[in-house]
Amino acid sequence: MTFSVGVDVGGTFTDLAAVGKDGRVVARKVLSTPADQSEGVANAMAALGAPGRDVTRIAHGTTVVTNLLLERKGARVVLCATAGAADLLELRRQERASLYDLSMHHPAPLVPDERVVAVDERIAAVAVRKVLTNAEATRVATEVAALNPDIVVVSLLHAYADNTHENRLAAAIRKRLPNVDVVCSADVLPEIREYERTATAVAEGYARPRVRRYIEHLSARLRANGFPAPNVMTSGGGMLPAVDAASRAASLALSGPAGGVVGAAAVLRAAKLGDALTIDIGGTSADAGLILGGEPLVEPGGSVAGVPIALPRVLVETVSAGGGSIAWVDAGGALRVGPQSAGAVPGPVAFGRGGTEPTVTDAHIVLGRLDAAELSGGVKLDRVNARAAVASLAKQMRATTERTAEAIVAIADAAVARALRRVSVERGVDPRACVLVAFGGGGPLHGCGLADMLGMKRILVPPHAGVLSALGLAIAPERREAATSVMREARSMSKPEVSALHTGLGKRASGAMKGARISAHARVRYAGQGYELDVPFSAREDGAAVARRFVTLHEKRYGFALDRPIEIVAARAAAVGKPHKLALAVKGITAQKPVRGPSVITLPDATMVVARGWTARALPIGGWMLERK
Repeated sequence: MTFSVGVDVGGTFTDLAAVGKDGRVVARKVLSTPADQSEGVANAMAALGAPGRDVTRIAHGTTVVTNLLLERKGARVVLCATAGAADLLELRRQERASLYDLSMHHPAPLVPDERVVAVDERIAAVAVRKVLTNAEATRVATEVAALNPDIVVVSLLHAYADNTHENRLAAAIRKRLPNVDVVCSADVLPEIREYERTATAVAEGYARPRVRRYIEHLSARLRANGFPAPNVMTSGGGMLPAVDAASRAASLALSGPAGGVVGAAAVLRAAKLGDALTIDIGGTSADAGLILGGEPLVEPGGSVAGVPIALPRVLVETVSAGGGSIAWVDAGGALRVGPQSAGAVPGPVAFGRGGTEPTVTDAHIVLGRLDAAELSGGVKLDRVNARAAVASLAKQMRATTERTAEAIVAIADAAVARALRRVSVERGVDPRACVLVAFGGGGPLHGCGLADMLGMKRILVPPHAGVLSALGLAIAPERREAATSVMREARSMSKPEVSALHTGLGKRASGAMKGARISAHARVRYAGQGYELDVPFSAREDGAAVARRFVTLHEKRYGFALDRPIEIVAARAAAVGKPHKLALAVKGITAQKPVRGPSVITLPDATMVVARGWTARALPIGGWMLERK
């Protein structure tokens, strides 16, 4: 038997799912090793027990980029920017950090002002206004060298339209600093908007050295045990080989959460369901996502830890509401849950690894919702001390232990429900028309409470719920992307022009991939708008067809249309390989009788709560469908 293996590193557990050649799944769960994530990956591979010759592919979801952005432990970056536009990272988009709280501030830029070098050159959108001379390039390279960078980012005005100055300056810096990597913004994001392009290129430079070291270290560790080098999940839901992922760090910012949404979409298609909200609740955080028509919603970018990264990503909203989220009483006497987490070390009190503060997991134990003697991953549950920790908090609240535990779970549910509303209602999607896919170690525990808050009537608990993110990684196909700026009125583009755009992007995206499926999207807006919608298009259409599709999508999303010219701002193509086979049919499972709540069902890698008023029935594909009558 040969396997395609997915390994997802979370804050508390590292999950593994191995998909055999026949589509069958083997799952493993081990504790994460925050000091060195590769150790947890190696432990998970050891727990699989398969020799290296039987593993054909390892797909990895990592939080390395997210963690270093949160902790601000990335590389020492020097930024080269056009003189007169060197303060872009400070100026941002002039939006407030909080609309009504004037004491709130945006996070500091990844590059401080003293490490920004102004370059005496200027390219406008249509012409060169001031040539970058060799003397100026040499001066800038000398000034950059004096700042002792780990990596250099070059982001010049309008480089998306003409990158000759960026390339010339990068060559001068490489000549002066041959051992220092140089990142050009036009290579990372060849699209308009200087701030987003600069911020994304800086995020790439900030993360690349550490990501490269991590991937090389992990690859060496796996090779030493006879395993292949890993592929790495991108934020957009596809796979990159290790050698490519090492130089595309910014595209890995949401590597782990994307795998869960990809896995949920595969299960939805197998169950012949369409639109869904997804919730992946782990030990440290909860990730909310949206699936429309059986496919994850991919957006053109967003903010990660306060850092704008304008690269495609599977829509995921993360909140600090996992099983390890710590419950505490604030100065005003109110009960709070998170954002502090017990993580993997020491973990919840129930894990018996030195934790002393009550968590959401401890609250579930008090409420009798975790009946197993130990969790998957070999963690034995210490019920006595878990109850004592919640009782201590209850004493501060002057409430019973059970009432305090209920409040802890309800507060966590409220935080997650807000995230689910943000990914659905704010995009014109009614949660009540969707099924809720609940997975992760804690998703099936909270599914009924979340569905009741949102008015949802159906919950899908997928097979292998506790390791679904790893399963999504194991079956995800290779995916590569290419982008370009367009800036044309849509109706002015003829069919040959649209065809050439589609074909050119498709060839750039696919590269050496064979048999890849090409999909293309145009970023389209009404003239004067500051934001765009992603509109799919084919090589057989003209710009007018793209414009009509945009009007329909805009009206569906926002409820209105405008009588204004329509512009295609940019275009992007994705080359997607063949997904791996997944067999979900489970013989005889439909013979199980429906389970009426209240009830607790222990799953192989999670625990499911069927609340009062809900009925659970086993599905032919495995997993459960919960319905409220």
